[in-house]
Order: sequence, then structure tokens, then C-alpha cells
Amino acid sequence: MYDVVGVRFKKAGKIYYFDPGDLSIQKDDFVIVETVRGVEYGRAVVPRKQVEEHDVVLPLKKVVRIADHKDRMIVEENKQAAQEAYDVCNEKVNGHQLDMKLVDVEYTFDRNKIIFYFTADGRVDFRELVKDLASIFRTRIELRQIGVRDEAKMLGGIGPCGRMLCCSTFLGDFDPVSIKMAKDQNLSLNPTKISGLCGRLMCCLKYENDEYEAAKEQLPDLGEMIETPQGRGKVVGLNILERVLQVELKEQDRVLEYTLDEIIKEGALSIQSTD
Repeated sequence: MYDVVGVRFKKAGKIYYFDPGDLSIQKDDFVIVETVRGVEYGRAVVPRKQVEEHDVVLPLKKVVRIADHKDRMIVEENKQAAQEAYDVCNEKVNGHQLDMKLVDVEYTFDRNKIIFYFTADGRVDFRELVKDLASIFRTRIELRQIGVRDEAKMLGGIGPCGRMLCCSTFLGDFDPVSIKMAKDQNLSLNPTKISGLCGRLMCCLKYENDEYEAAKEQLPDLGEMIETPQGRGKVVGLNILERVLQVELKEQDRVLEYTLDEIIKEGALSIQSTD
């Protein structure tokens, strides 16, 4: 077992585990840690706990110290410097006529590296741009190409639901989302209806997907013949989340609604397809 604390470097970023050593770190404390890209400043979002070896990436990096007011001042200075670097880089991108869109810029806490995030449709030859930036900032330069979902996460915005984007407020990782999820939930397949600001399928399609899949396994398919308290009929409609079926009773020439429990009592799920 290993003692760890979980640290986040961005509001909705991934959680990374570090060895707290002898430090008494509480949830929401700001800490200074050693990472693969240098010294960084982050927030402890998971208090000290013990985890199994397979739950962490070894070797664990140590928490250097709990951050103080001076460290917070350095972070604010870095943010201001990053904004200035953004303007300079944008000017250089235009000067080199590169087909890329600069999204964000950040300094590592110790200013050992400056990272420029950008989007582009394909590969970009930015070697000359890196030379220019290195001569201006006199530090290590990294240009990192990101996808449109990462761009939306960084920039934020308001989704079709009227709330702030999930990815920029609480989603640490992007889960795979497929058009099948929209079909299973009987949603419109119009791309404008099921796409987020990033132009990709909305992450929230994933939230209820497991519930829909579990319900579909229990319910008969449309067009199948089942037994009901009023006789044999054909399934013509489904309310998946409420487990309610609409059944057409041909002999009585009417459509009735039944709950799944009512149908199970009739032994309905020895089902016969009409195909």
C-alpha cells in the first residue's frame, strides 16, 4: 500500500497522485510538486489515503511543500507573462503565415518551460517559429497540438443546455461517445442537435447510456409479440427510462400502456418476432 494525495493542476484537469511524505496535507491545500515537466503548483483534491500498487504509476513523485503566499504570487505573475507570450506568439504565427490557431499558453511554475497549445487541420512545420520564440523568451519552448475537444475544455463556454461546458467544469477525462448512444436514447440524429461547441458528439450522451443499455436488455423490441393482461399484442412504442411499453391489441383495435412489471407477470418475455 502507498500513501498518496491527489493533485489537480487545472480546474477540470486529470488527478495525479503524489507521495505526501511527512507533510500534513488537507483537501484544497495548494502544494508544490515535482513532475516530469518540472516544478508545478496544484491543488490537493484528494486528501491523504492509501492505495494499492496497481492504482498508481511508480515511482511516485514527492510533494515538495505546501504552497505559501509567495508561491501564489509567482503563479499570478506567470499567468500575466503567459498572456503576453500569447500575444507575441500570435504575431509570430501570422508573420510566418502558419495554418494554425493558438489556443492557450502556460508557463511551468519554475519558468523552466513555456508551452503553447494550438489546433491545426494537419501537420505544421513550426521549426522557424520555435527558433523565434526561443530567442525571445530564453527558455525551453514546447508547441503542443491539441484536438477540438481539448480546445473547448481550455476555453470554456455555455452548452446547448444553458450550463457551462461539462469538460471545462468537472470532466477530468473524455469518455468515448458514439452515434449508437444517441440512437439508443431515441434522440434526433441531426448533428446540430447532438453536437457540442467543439463540433463533436456531446459528452453528456454518455451519462445515461448505461441505464438505457440495461433497460433495453429487459424490454422487448419494437414489433415483437407479447402477452398482456388483455391478451396478445404487438409492441409499438417504448419509454425506455420508465420501463413502459405501448402495445397494440389487434383483436380489440386499441393501444394500451403497460409497465415492465405487468408484462413480466404475464410471462410476456417468451417473445415472438413479427418478421
